[in-house]
Amino acid sequence: MFQTTRGFTLVELVMAVAVGLVLLAAVLSAVAAGQRSSAGVERRVTTGQDARIALEIMGAEIRMVSYNPLYAAGLWVNPSDCRPAVDPGRRGIQEATASALTIEMDLDPDGLCGSSPNEIIRYAYDRPSRRITRETIRCAAGVRTSSGAQPFLGPIASNPSVRTLRVVNGATPLFRYYDGTGAEVVDLPAEIRRIRRIEIALVVESADADPRTGQPRRIALSTSVVPKNHAVRF
Repeated sequence: MFQTTRGFTLVELVMAVAVGLVLLAAVLSAVAAGQRSSAGVERRVTTGQDARIALEIMGAEIRMVSYNPLYAAGLWVNPSDCRPAVDPGRRGIQEATASALTIEMDLDPDGLCGSSPNEIIRYAYDRPSRRITRETIRCAAGVRTSSGAQPFLGPIASNPSVRTLRVVNGATPLFRYYDGTGAEVVDLPAEIRRIRRIEIALVVESADADPRTGQPRRIALSTSVVPKNHAVRF
C-alpha cells in the first residue's frame, strides 16, 4: 500500500507569505505607535519635572524675602549700586515687575545685606531667549559684584546643543503680586510694601516635538508664595 504526501502549492505559499507580511506590518505599526506615545509621555514628564523643580527653588528663596533676624536698621540696599535703599519701606523687595523680581535677606545673620552669597537674588524672564535667569549680587563693603544673569530654566546660551525646555510665558506675567486682602498690587514699585503674596506662573514647552502631533509639548504651572517676613514691621 502506497502513501502519498501532498505539499503546498506555489499559490498557497504566496498567500501565506502575504498574510505573514500583513501581520508583521501590523505588529511593527503597533510597536512604533507605542514608542511614539512613550516618547511623548516622557517629554511631557521631563518638561513638567524640570519646571516643577524650578518653581520649588524659586518659591523657597522668595519665601525668605525680607528676612532680618537681627531687626537691623538700614539693612536694605539698592541692588544696582549697593547704596542704602532709597525707600527702606520696600524692605527686601527692591524690584517687583511682571517679568523680574529682586529679593534681599540677611541669611548670615550679620546685620548686613549682600555680605554672603544668595542674600540678594534677581529672577527675570528673558523673553527673546525663552528662559528664566537667576543673578546673585554681593555688596561687600559697599562694592557690588554680580554673578551675571545665569540661565536658570530654559536654553543655555553658551551651550545651545543642550536640548532643554523653553519658557514661553508670552503675555502671561511671570510674577503677580497681591496684598493681604487678596487684591492685586499693580502700582509698582510705589506699593511694594503692600505685597503679602507672590504668584509665580510658568508656561513651558519641550525642546523637541511630540512624535504624534509634530508640535512641542506645552504645560502651564503656577504656585503662590507668602513672604511672611515682608509683613513684619521693624
